[in-house]
Amino acid sequence: MEYNRIIFSGHAIQQMFHREITKNDVIKVIDNGQIISDYPEDKPYPSCLILGFTNGKPVHVVFALNNKSKVGIVVTAYIPDFNLWTKDFKSRRNEK
Repeated sequence: MEYNRIIFSGHAIQQMFHREITKNDVIKVIDNGQIISDYPEDKPYPSCLILGFTNGKPVHVVFALNNKSKVGIVVTAYIPDFNLWTKDFKSRRNEK
């Protein structure tokens, strides 16, 4: 994914702090992770859910990209809940 710079939303910073996820962790996931869901209709910019691993733990990053300016926006980042995601962390478990 090509971007010129990344900004972090206030929500992302707050959630990363509570979840002990660093900016470097998030950038590593964006640069080396796998897009597991695309949200092309998101506003104001299309976004995606990226799965990556850092320090042995799975991390999901919701990342939006302004295709015109190539500025990436980290919407949020979190460690996926083992109870909500399949063991590969790529899809949600069916709710019962």
